[in-house]
Amino acid sequence: MNKHYRMALAAALLGAASQAHAQLYVCSDAGGHKTYTDKRENAACKLLDLPGAMSEPPRRSAPVAAPAARTALPPAAAAPASGTGNFPRVDGAEQRARDLDRRQILQDELRSEEQKLAAQRQEFNQGQPERQGNERNYAKYQERVAQLKDNLSRTQQNVEALKREIANIR
Repeated sequence: MNKHYRMALAAALLGAASQAHAQLYVCSDAGGHKTYTDKRENAACKLLDLPGAMSEPPRRSAPVAAPAARTALPPAAAAPASGTGNFPRVDGAEQRARDLDRRQILQDELRSEEQKLAAQRQEFNQGQPERQGNERNYAKYQERVAQLKDNLSRTQQNVEALKREIANIR
């Protein structure tokens, strides 16, 4: 084994050992080759001192409560749409302000997507974009045209989705 491989293996074992909270030994054979293991194979094996590693799992001081003993949410908190309960409400003016902010953000996104769509349509040139210098191979050209078509379709879908979202704002 080369030195770098052994170092990487040792690092992996050290990481695994610290996560598993197990003891890790480094053992040397007669030829001086080191092996890393979780079992002490002979007297030449030395226990590694891993910072942050525990030699045994922590002992529990108190029994853990059964999952059924946990308190459940009150029905009103679990179902805020019911209209009854302690679910926080927002007054009408605050909600209108939030809706206006949301509408403005969506309209900004829509404007950006429409500009992007116009640029993509111009580049696509109705399915006949200009060939670039690196596209001597026709397959490369076709690949770029297909990518342009996909991008154009995706941007059109984004524009439609943004328009639907704006229409849904109260």
